[in-house]
Amino acid sequence: MEKNEIREVIAKRVAKELHDGDVVNLGIGLPTMVPNYLPENVHLTLQTENGMMGMGPTPEAGKEDPNLINAGGGYITAQPGAASFSSADSFVIIRGGHVDATILGAMQVDEQGDLANWMIPGKLTPGMGGAMDLLIGAKKVILAMEHTAKGNPKILKKCTLPLTAKGQVNLIVTEMGVMEVTPKGIVLKEIHPEFTVDQVKAATEADLIIADDLKPMDI
Repeated sequence: MEKNEIREVIAKRVAKELHDGDVVNLGIGLPTMVPNYLPENVHLTLQTENGMMGMGPTPEAGKEDPNLINAGGGYITAQPGAASFSSADSFVIIRGGHVDATILGAMQVDEQGDLANWMIPGKLTPGMGGAMDLLIGAKKVILAMEHTAKGNPKILKKCTLPLTAKGQVNLIVTEMGVMEVTPKGIVLKEIHPEFTVDQVKAATEADLIIADDLKPMDI
């Protein structure tokens, strides 16, 4: 699968997890593609932790407003009725449990639902940002991530990088399938038709539980 196809598959499948009226926070990178694939009857309120409710799509080239950016510094637009406020107020919304779902990327995730997505030791990093608060405050945490990095598994028995939060991940969506984090471990619920169960297992360090009703990936 080409890189662009991988990202499209993941974004399309994650979009099916969102519901009309949801308040959703998007991480930087791949998660920002998800609203492009929403069903026509699903309308979201997008929240960015630097201070906006009602975030719109990326503006056309040449129409960027330097006053409108997301938490990653990328240009955005504002939907009709959008509200801007301080970052402090934005985190009151997050910490108060008013975000229905957050969609984040990951460097590593493990069988306990622990997530590492902010730092590789020895490399310069801007910091954790709002990910820690989102993981704790959002009602549902969805990871939109490639299954491996340079051929190495990212879904592990135990994270080795510094954690963003422990035990908060609910769902993992990769180009290979859809996995739910449960008290018993990670359950493979859907598989992409291009892959076999053995291929998914080989690309995963964690011990996958294969659902009895394993289905083709809904894309």
